[in-house]
Amino acid sequence: MTSSHSLDRRFTLAPMMEWSTSDCRTFWRLLTKKAVLYTEMVTTGALLHGDKSRFLDYNACEHPLALQLGGSDPIALAECARIAEDWGYDEVNLNCGCPSDRVQNGMIGACLMAEPELVADCIASMQNAVKIPVTVKHRIGIDDMEDYEGLVKFVGTIAETGCHTFIVHARKAWLKGLSPKENREIPPLQYDKVYQLKQDFPHLNIIINGGITTLAQSKNLLEHVDGVMIGREAYSNPYLLAQVDQQIYGVDRPVVSRGEVMQKFIQYCDEELANGTRLNHLTRHILGLYQGLPGARQFRRIISEQAHKPNAGIEVLERALAVLNEVPLADNLETGNA
Repeated sequence: MTSSHSLDRRFTLAPMMEWSTSDCRTFWRLLTKKAVLYTEMVTTGALLHGDKSRFLDYNACEHPLALQLGGSDPIALAECARIAEDWGYDEVNLNCGCPSDRVQNGMIGACLMAEPELVADCIASMQNAVKIPVTVKHRIGIDDMEDYEGLVKFVGTIAETGCHTFIVHARKAWLKGLSPKENREIPPLQYDKVYQLKQDFPHLNIIINGGITTLAQSKNLLEHVDGVMIGREAYSNPYLLAQVDQQIYGVDRPVVSRGEVMQKFIQYCDEELANGTRLNHLTRHILGLYQGLPGARQFRRIISEQAHKPNAGIEVLERALAVLNEVPLADNLETGNA
């Protein structure tokens, strides 16, 4: 089943381990119809030897949707790309940016930036196996790699395969000495290097990632590059996504309200609960929906304290929504902690 969904990557949502699950992506799709969504990273070993449905199943509403793969064996990656295309994914992306020890040991993620020829072999093998786009997500460099010169060599080598889209996390990854969490925060953002990359490779589709928290910032970045990818902010403050279609894509339709989103999400929860899904597996993704509003703290607390209980149902969500309209005046003033 080859995808027929078009990909406009002006605004994309990042692959985030344990966060960007199918339930989360379904929730995000209630907020934006246009943004391109990415799965969590799936390793080639897990896909080839594990339960494919567990890693690959998604809801039809999630399109346009890309599968991110972790691996460094061209044959295994080609087979996984073929599986992704058969499963209906719109794009397959190779992770060359994750800095964790676990992926380093398996020659996956950011350590591949030191092996541009190997990555080019992987990409070429994947491209030969599928008709959907094959893309790369990477850092601006790793460890003591000569920053810009090394970045140009990496991108230039892979671009020779015909790969057109590069998603660039605008931080270096320090594989020795920093944890994965620290690697998302401590190395300084260097947007200028990504801008320069676009200038030096004007024919490539360059998407910038890292530290993006507002649509105003996104629109400013789009003056320099072809697309933006947002990660943690979309998870902690998901209502940010409600104006993506209007502000980034120029769609002429009303902005969806939080209430409309919750109404549809409750319907989704009802269906999933009937299939045996635990409520807390669904609701953990929506905790930030009312961030900054009166009652947001109580909304989060009710869900956090009650959704994990056996037999918890949509009444938990109804209870949480009720406090948004029943907050005492004193608490209404405490928006700093909301």
